[in-house]
Amino acid sequence: MRMRGRSYRYVGPADLTSLIRPGGEGCCVRSPADFAEWASRRGMEEWSEPFTFVVDVTGSLRLASRRSEHVVCAAGAVVLSAGEVSFQEEPGRWAVLEVSNQSTGYCPDVSSWPAVAAALDRAGVGRPSGFTHEVVFRRCPSCREINIVREADYVCVFCDEVLPQEWNVDGHREVPGRRRLPSGREHGG
Repeated sequence: MRMRGRSYRYVGPADLTSLIRPGGEGCCVRSPADFAEWASRRGMEEWSEPFTFVVDVTGSLRLASRRSEHVVCAAGAVVLSAGEVSFQEEPGRWAVLEVSNQSTGYCPDVSSWPAVAAALDRAGVGRPSGFTHEVVFRRCPSCREINIVREADYVCVFCDEVLPQEWNVDGHREVPGRRRLPSGREHGG
């Protein structure tokens, strides 16, 4: 079943797609039993930092270690949301401690929260009413760089142009002769 809502394609560094391997995607969590099984296989050290997550186009939550790239967690596919999430065990259930849409590979809008909420609900995980840390991504219409908007300052950090109020990251077209650096900047040649 395909979920409704905006979807996000991978817009990060192309070289990271070479890390995608068959069967290497994040663990698919569709039910409380799936989540319990996934949680039981985590070592103590893994719980000390957030996990990488994506919500795939079927609405399923996919989880991987924080050191995993979102594009690998999603097997390169289009997603409904992506970010980082941490969990805590509460009496009788698991709950989200923190969750964000922080994924510089997919740059999902904060409006992707309903997909995350629905996936967490299906997994039987208690959750907040929204992202506990919202990241606002915008692409500069002038220099085409992806920006993280801080403190509602919609100005490009690369060229000082005004950024749009509406999400626009996926309008990216590769510029011939330019390559994306790990920092997200482009380099000529």
